[in-house]
Amino acid sequence: MFKLISILLRGRAHDAEQAFADRNAVPLLAQQIRDAAQSIQSARRSVAIAMAQNEQERTQHATIASRIDDLETRACVALAKGNEALAREAAESIAYLEAERDQSEKAQAQFTTAIDKLKGTIRLSEMRLQELQRGERLARATEEAQKLDVAGADVGLATLDDAEQTLARLRIRQSQNEMTASALKAMETSTRPAGIIEKLANAGCGAPLHASADDVLARLRNRINPAA
Repeated sequence: MFKLISILLRGRAHDAEQAFADRNAVPLLAQQIRDAAQSIQSARRSVAIAMAQNEQERTQHATIASRIDDLETRACVALAKGNEALAREAAESIAYLEAERDQSEKAQAQFTTAIDKLKGTIRLSEMRLQELQRGERLARATEEAQKLDVAGADVGLATLDDAEQTLARLRIRQSQNEMTASALKAMETSTRPAGIIEKLANAGCGAPLHASADDVLARLRNRINPAA
């Protein structure tokens, strides 16, 4: 009995954990991506340090090689002068430096191999990270769209329907206001004496209220040629 209860509790705990993970999948994914980005950044720093150390090793190797060349030249001079003891000391130093040079070359080869491998791993990780970041952006957009779908009947799309109805009523009211203003203007014009006189004048009934361009030209011609 106790074993069955224990299994049941573990099963419920697992279901609860999975349900929690599903509800918080997007923020969980975002944090996992941030953790991965930090890991990649740390790997970049490690590679940079390894490259700097390898460069130091190369510099040291060049120094050792230069010393070996210098010692060999001087040892040859000592031998030519018959100074066997001094030449032997130089030879011992050369042998020590050659061993150190060989170790430096091995270290450089190891550094180069490790650096190339790390660079490849980082490039692959960066590609995977970029794909995850694109996926996260798409997941966020999809989640927001799904929220509209789920809540559409009650909140999201219903709000859009309300807004469209409000806009339609607003347009109708504005159109009515414009028609009312036009009607009032027409009524005011038709009932005012001045408005009726203007209509009659425009229709050619009686003298025009405003001089036309032809009238002005005729007056100017008469001023120039009064006899005509």
